Amino acid sequence: MFVGRVDELETLEELYTKEGFQMVVVYGRRRVGKTTLLDQFSRDKRPLYFTAQEESSVLNLRRFSEAAYARFGIPKSAGAFGSWVDALEFVADQATRQQEPLLFVFDEFPYAATADPSLPSALQIAIDHGLKQTNCCLVLCGSNEGFMEGKVLGSKSPLFGRRTAQIRLKPFDYGDAMHMLPSEGPEECLRYYATFGGTPYYLEQISHDLSYEQNVMKLFFRTSGLLYSEPSMLLRQELREPALYNSVLAAIAHGATVPKAIAERAGVARESVGQYLKTLLSLGIVERSVPFGESPGSSRRSLYSIADPFFAFWYRFVGPSAEAVELGAGRAVAMGVCNGQSLSTYEGAQFERVCREWVARQNREAQLPFLATSFGRWWGPDPALREQVDIDLVAANATTRQIACGECKWRSAFDETQAIETLRHRAELIRGGWQERYFYLFTKGDVSAGTRKKLEGAPDLKVVTASDIFVR
Repeated sequence: MFVGRVDELETLEELYTKEGFQMVVVYGRRRVGKTTLLDQFSRDKRPLYFTAQEESSVLNLRRFSEAAYARFGIPKSAGAFGSWVDALEFVADQATRQQEPLLFVFDEFPYAATADPSLPSALQIAIDHGLKQTNCCLVLCGSNEGFMEGKVLGSKSPLFGRRTAQIRLKPFDYGDAMHMLPSEGPEECLRYYATFGGTPYYLEQISHDLSYEQNVMKLFFRTSGLLYSEPSMLLRQELREPALYNSVLAAIAHGATVPKAIAERAGVARESVGQYLKTLLSLGIVERSVPFGESPGSSRRSLYSIADPFFAFWYRFVGPSAEAVELGAGRAVAMGVCNGQSLSTYEGAQFERVCREWVARQNREAQLPFLATSFGRWWGPDPALREQVDIDLVAANATTRQIACGECKWRSAFDETQAIETLRHRAELIRGGWQERYFYLFTKGDVSAGTRKKLEGAPDLKVVTASDIFVR
């Protein structure tokens, strides 16, 4: 089942049909769906499609030769190319003879380029002295984000300046992830998304004839589970010191949100933690937030959190239980996690993320009262209470002086009237001279009849339930 990726497919199609040479760089971490996207894009075309492997340059060249000969109808007996220069020159020559645009997909490019560091230069020569004069759409794809950004897109790369587009593929948001959970209700969708995140490959592993608890036990809490060691494998692929990054992520998952506390809990030097956080930010695993309205570049009140729900769940619940799992107690640990209060609290934090994603979707579809141009959350002092308070969600347009604030409650029952009054009060604390304010109360279930009646006289207030969010 192919889900989402509408914008990415549209970009690729536009490049393919555009006159002249095109080079698009597609990258993103393992399992995020890059190859699936390229398969979907190329299914109605005749591509030269090659996937490199972690093997010697000789073996990669041999397999590339076979793929190239097969695409252009040349017998295999022609023999393997002696170098990437020869191989790519051959492709360029064939591209000049094509009546139709040539789609050339080079998947897992970093594997081939690591085995033969001269490959980027060979490709640059082929582009400048052949492919640039053809209607070839070249797609370079790779899972090693550091390599793709440095050795392909970076200013010191031989390929710098040749790309005409780049696509950094990210995990699904809740909306696309939901479509991979066709038989689940709103609460189950939230729970699965909070656990597996939006990585398509992880969501594909869910067995819909098993319960949530059974899926989690099978995939996370036994040594043979597919996701038991997944974060460590991902970090080893990208980073030189995965153990230290593991410690940093574990510290954040357990409540350390500022560099000083993260360094102390992780056991790393205070002067070094900033570089670790910077790297994790670049990989999209960690995110940095500042209070809405403050500049990210100058604010000293930044907080760090794990951006991907899968990583957040793993480092919060799986990592600390590794010793018990290794000793065979994974089933008991999984049941304790799935039925414990900590999971409910964790889901509440992830519900806030889902609500922010919902607002972003509504904004793209022009379903908000105004077009928001900035998003975030806010925290700061409340002079009346003399304490720190926060607002879960903020969306605003500084030009039109319109702002929307949201409160997220993943609970079965709470004082709805008090929550609304508190939200209205806290919204006054956000500076900016706002002329119009709108309020959203996000809830697990429906609100009471009394609150519904109050809403009739409050056009600036909207209640959004989990059923409204997870609607197919």
